[in-house]
Amino acid sequence: MTQPSSARPVETILAPAKLTVSLRITGVRDDGLHVIDAEMVTLDLVDELHIGPGSSLTIEGAGSDVDAGPDNLVNRALELAGREASVHLVKRIPSQAGLGGGSADAAAILRWAGFDDLEMASRLGADIAFCLVGGRARVRGIGEIVDPLPLVDRTFTLVTPPLLCPTPAVYRAWDELGGPTGESANDLEDAALVVQPELARWRDELARATGERPTLAGSGSSWFVPGAHPGAGRTVVRTTRQDGA
Repeated sequence: MTQPSSARPVETILAPAKLTVSLRITGVRDDGLHVIDAEMVTLDLVDELHIGPGSSLTIEGAGSDVDAGPDNLVNRALELAGREASVHLVKRIPSQAGLGGGSADAAAILRWAGFDDLEMASRLGADIAFCLVGGRARVRGIGEIVDPLPLVDRTFTLVTPPLLCPTPAVYRAWDELGGPTGESANDLEDAALVVQPELARWRDELARATGERPTLAGSGSSWFVPGAHPGAGRTVVRTTRQDGA
């Protein structure tokens, strides 16, 4: 996208995706929020944010259909940090795929603004606190407790079906199912399959193609397996640091 010289961005920052390698739900608070115990890692799949003077948000790429209004996490992060900026967001992380795209973008804005209050950040979204810290961490509470872990070089293969798995709906289904423990590393798998039964076909196709047992990424819709298994419709990613390097 070509921009007029007067609107050229003054700074470009990266927003790396996150992958929830394991997710256990350990309780439900009185306010209905779920308490988790998870391992999350930063991936080398990144969005770009071009930040300049002004007050606007434009989006292109994989999430160009995402609402750029006041409820967008980028705008909410700017409001939380008490900052104003013109942001041009180039999306490469698939939207609503369980890879923390919106959370990563919000965290990138908070880092740019020098905002590091993890508890406040987690009120915007459960994954934002981890995305602020990045790397590899154990994440607990409702996402606000982030304990860094040693980095481990790992490779994963992702498949992201064109299916929507709204996180609130998946957690409601988990409650209605009686709080099942997932057979794999993700307690939300059974619930996501109730919300989107078609997910099973994508899981089974990835399993046949790779010989690995896929795990759901967060509340979906992406599936992942360990190792590099390039092929049509698959994305090979690697773990990285917070800055995407």
